[in-house]
Amino acid sequence: MAVYTDVLCPFCGCICDDIVVEVGEDGKITKVKGACAIGRSKIMGHDRMESPAIREDGELRDCSYDEAIKRAAEILADARRPLLYGWSSTVCETDRAGVELAVEIGAIIDNTASVCHGPSILAIQDVGLPSCTLGQIRNRADIVIYWGSNPVFAHPNHMKRYSYLSKGRFTPGGKKDRKMVVVDVRETKSAKLADLFVKVRPGGDFLVFSALRAILRGHEDVVPDEVAGVEKKDLLSLAEMIKNANFIITFFGMGVTHSGARHNNIANAIEFTRAAHLHTKATIMPMRGHYNVNGFNQVCTWLLGYPFSIDLSQGYPWYNPGETGAVDVLVHGECDAALIISSDPASHFPADAVRHLARIPVIQIDPYPNPTTEFADVVIPSAICGVEAEGSVYRMDSVPLRVRKIVDSKFMADEEIIRRILEEVRAIKEKEGE
Repeated sequence: MAVYTDVLCPFCGCICDDIVVEVGEDGKITKVKGACAIGRSKIMGHDRMESPAIREDGELRDCSYDEAIKRAAEILADARRPLLYGWSSTVCETDRAGVELAVEIGAIIDNTASVCHGPSILAIQDVGLPSCTLGQIRNRADIVIYWGSNPVFAHPNHMKRYSYLSKGRFTPGGKKDRKMVVVDVRETKSAKLADLFVKVRPGGDFLVFSALRAILRGHEDVVPDEVAGVEKKDLLSLAEMIKNANFIITFFGMGVTHSGARHNNIANAIEFTRAAHLHTKATIMPMRGHYNVNGFNQVCTWLLGYPFSIDLSQGYPWYNPGETGAVDVLVHGECDAALIISSDPASHFPADAVRHLARIPVIQIDPYPNPTTEFADVVIPSAICGVEAEGSVYRMDSVPLRVRKIVDSKFMADEEIIRRILEEVRAIKEKEGE
């Protein structure tokens, strides 16, 4: 038996790096320690797609990798407006290859940020981000605010590893040295653990951020007795707690990014952080979901100048979220082919987008079957990054990390699949040119 320590978990944006994995003599993982239930399930592997497949007469037929890759390349080379979507649960090396493929075929390339923290990125582009690392939070933060986020379910080890329950250099008592505030529209499991729960009327986050900014800047007289369902006395209590803190972190989730004001909510949250910074050290961070959703945004920004929702059909990058996002082009019926990697749009996109996706040729690259598999025309199973393949990833705080290969696998790595599709596409174009 082999024991691997300090393994990184390829589940969520926490990328916990203290996992212990035991591998039996047969080369299979037998035990995972330190991961949450979801992370453990992913590392152990479950219900895998066993073989590449091509849809014929309405049914998926098993085939070789070579045949599936060749068919995928034919679909993409023949498409006039292809979409390449997903990329958030794979490594940066795959993302780079995906950008090269998108440039080659003039595709729209987008990742899951466009339906989760895309508004956060737009706000950060507007006003910046006074942030820090998760290590600083673990060691220094004595006030932890979760706003529109429920880490107990979405990021199960987050509080234990990095914030409220963790023991740091300057917070050796763990939660005895900290206070946790949860702001949400309902009392979640996370809210039940909080020292203070602030219940906001749905869509009222912008108003509450504005009220707190006014109080922290010394203008509490302009704040009415009730703001978006929150009484003024509760806002004053929270503001006083902030003023007396040594280090504050606000983690915000999709409860903020997807309410009415969208990216303006986040811009206002960042300005609230700056107002708090007048009194003490204050930082803010988005609770990114997939373990490398941040990495794709980084890679695209390096290579194309923009983080997501990029249209390359004109021979140069065109960035206009709301027009060039995956949902937008699908709802408008623009795409005539799609490559979906490491994501499941059939479970998360609006019905009109999914209906159009089901009408066009779809290539799916993923270790696991999901609802998108039900109508995919080419299915290519891949190795699990961070378990069966190595690569680089970015944590939610933009710290780059290296995930390792722990066990061998019969499955091809994402990067190799994308690069082989790219080679086939170039060969087809070269043949057509001749």
